[in-house]
Amino acid sequence: MLQKEEMFSLDNEEKLVKIGKALSSEVRIKILKLLCKYELNINEIAEKLKIPTSSAAVHVKALEEAELIGTKLLPGIRGSKKLCYKGVEKLQIILFSEEDLKQQTEVIKMPIGNFVDYHVVPTCGIVSENGLIDEEDEPRCFYNPNRHEAQLLWFGDAGYVEYRFPNTILKTKVAKAIEISAELCSETHEYDLDWRSDITMWMNGVEIGTWECPSDFGGRRGKRNPSWWPDKNSQYGKLKTWRVTEEGSFLDGILSNPATIHEYQLEKQDFISIRIGVKEDAKYKGGVNLFGECFGDHGQNIVLKIMYDR
Repeated sequence: MLQKEEMFSLDNEEKLVKIGKALSSEVRIKILKLLCKYELNINEIAEKLKIPTSSAAVHVKALEEAELIGTKLLPGIRGSKKLCYKGVEKLQIILFSEEDLKQQTEVIKMPIGNFVDYHVVPTCGIVSENGLIDEEDEPRCFYNPNRHEAQLLWFGDAGYVEYRFPNTILKTKVAKAIEISAELCSETHEYDLDWRSDITMWMNGVEIGTWECPSDFGGRRGKRNPSWWPDKNSQYGKLKTWRVTEEGSFLDGILSNPATIHEYQLEKQDFISIRIGVKEDAKYKGGVNLFGECFGDHGQNIVLKIMYDR
């Protein structure tokens, strides 16, 4: 399993506090060392460190909340068990705030319902914070004018949704890097922790990179899900970041395509096209769940950042 790189500025106060708490214990550091070599369940961690299982569970929870480790539920003889694995390969804390960079970074937040084109097949649907928008498993509902209120949308098999971001800043500035982040996972009926999907992001028709998502995540409620959302349904995704620079195209810090930022021709039209979907010839055609700021774990819509020289 590929781990990601994480970089935080001083504006990520809540995240930094969680990371600081997670790293403030010698036991938790020992757990991280173990997970650099093995994937272990909580009982195995407790046995190797010779600590009570209840204590191991508390330490694992702190590391999971800081997203330094990941967990997945596996079936066991007496119910499910939580398997733990290293979630981050490299962690960087940059000592500046976003305020310091506001003159050289354009940040655009796109609601997930503001797509301009799509192709979807069932299972599919759109929900707002308050309930279902139109009819479930009916692709035509994606044309509903109320789609702009969407906080979660999903489609099975191959398909896509496309967004257009303004690129006004590029009339006077030259982009040095561009970054797109979103919370996503696979999609099948209800949820399935073993349901894979090759989720691809394109920019201006050029593929940035494909993430092999391991699951349609469930088994616990998404941290931001409204109370009416059923426990049996998809609950949360993973926050993924695609980044394009003068050195190439990256997915969570790992090179995914040698195409540099110049090959995306960002300044050639009046918008930047971002398409999220699953290719027809993908190995795993497991659909997509795309989470808005009121669903899932991460509290954001699709965020695009354009970095340029002052």
